Amino acid sequence: MVAMLTDEYRYKILKLLSENPHISQRELSRELGISLGKVNYCIHALIEKGIVKASNFKNSQNKQAYAYLLTPKGIEDKAKVTARFLNRKLAEYETLQTEIEVLRREVLIVDASNAG
Repeated sequence: MVAMLTDEYRYKILKLLSENPHISQRELSRELGISLGKVNYCIHALIEKGIVKASNFKNSQNKQAYAYLLTPKGIEDKAKVTARFLNRKLAEYETLQTEIEVLRREVLIVDASNAG
């Protein structure tokens, strides 16, 4: 279960929580495309690490709900995880560009051999 809190999920969860601290775990689950149980696990892991703080409040339907606030450590962690996530995505992008160029050359070679 520890691998569940990858940089990608960590980045997305911290981004969503910083944009909307009152978001429910069910809404997070829908936004992330993962199960409610996985969201719950990830939120608890972030709380245990001191990255997120959960505060109770009454929502409009008069039910108990939580506001998920990034702690100062959480804000710092979000910056670091964002940089790591960006670097990984840039590396994936560069790899994909190289693969596309190789495929384009292969198509040109095939087209040239079929034309001749």
